[in-house]
Amino acid sequence: MRALVKHPNEVGLRLDDVEVPAPGPDDILIKVLTTGICGTDLHIFNWDDWARATVPAPITVGHEFSGEIMGVGSNVSGFEIGELVGAEGHVVCNRCRNCLAGRRHLCYDARGIGVNLPGAFADYVTIPKSNVWRHQEGLDPEIAALFDPFGNAVHTALEFDVLGEDVLITGAGPIGLMACAVVAHAGARNVVITDVNPFRLDLAKRMGANRAVDIRVEDLHDIQVELGMTEGFDVALEMSGSPSAMEDILQNTIHGANIAILGIPSDPFPIDWSVVIFNMLNLKGIYGREMFETWYKMNVLIQSGVDISPVITHRFEVDDFEAAFEATASKESGKVLIRWADPA
Repeated sequence: MRALVKHPNEVGLRLDDVEVPAPGPDDILIKVLTTGICGTDLHIFNWDDWARATVPAPITVGHEFSGEIMGVGSNVSGFEIGELVGAEGHVVCNRCRNCLAGRRHLCYDARGIGVNLPGAFADYVTIPKSNVWRHQEGLDPEIAALFDPFGNAVHTALEFDVLGEDVLITGAGPIGLMACAVVAHAGARNVVITDVNPFRLDLAKRMGANRAVDIRVEDLHDIQVELGMTEGFDVALEMSGSPSAMEDILQNTIHGANIAILGIPSDPFPIDWSVVIFNMLNLKGIYGREMFETWYKMNVLIQSGVDISPVITHRFEVDDFEAAFEATASKESGKVLIRWADPA
């Protein structure tokens, strides 16, 4: 089969011919239909310091995907050949305190599909049955392939109650864009998103933002006046990992504001803890998705009319994977997909 493989000591990926993986007793063999490229994949493609220290190359990469079940292990029941599925990308240990208590998203020893374990940028992938998610019948495989990043957006956006609240989102990457759609659907009064990328700010308007703010030329205090706000944003979602974005949040939220933090900074940075303390701010770190509560909520959101399709800006065939990665790294892209096969 075809697979995008990361080889050690070189930038980029190779489209190699490798053996089709054989499912173990507790695994499901999936024919991959569509995959999405994320920031983690870019780090691996560029073979930066984090990737060299983390990824056991050579390895097939990729973790955002949709596909059809082609085979099941001897211990697998409840799944049918041909069903459209995706997968939770974190494979947990099932032995730590949190796993045993049912809080699998808090596993201290989770491994990542396409990072530490063979991934889904291939014609076929095997996934542990406990990580496979069955999609609703009739779902577009392109939307199904976005459930991993969509889950990050849903987990962050719904960590705090947003009904009737003024919500600030810092960072208009694909996850921030999808978060716009979620909080707008969940009843936020105002949804304001900030970035410095005009292309993505324009996408944000299509994803449900009341105001998409180029923070280089507009001031959030002026935006608050424009929207009739009197004390600041009630909820903030930090999606960028930018120190200046966190400063914007600290300076523009009400006392007692709820702040969900998903963006990962490139380097550690200080924040003014006196503001956090005196304003009694509630900060919550977010990583990945709750297994599988977030997936259930994603399913219901799509069924109830949330449209995340505008975030898809590019589609490529497998042979053009290098162009797909180039598009992902550009300033004029949202979500970039690679198509592997048509549904049966």
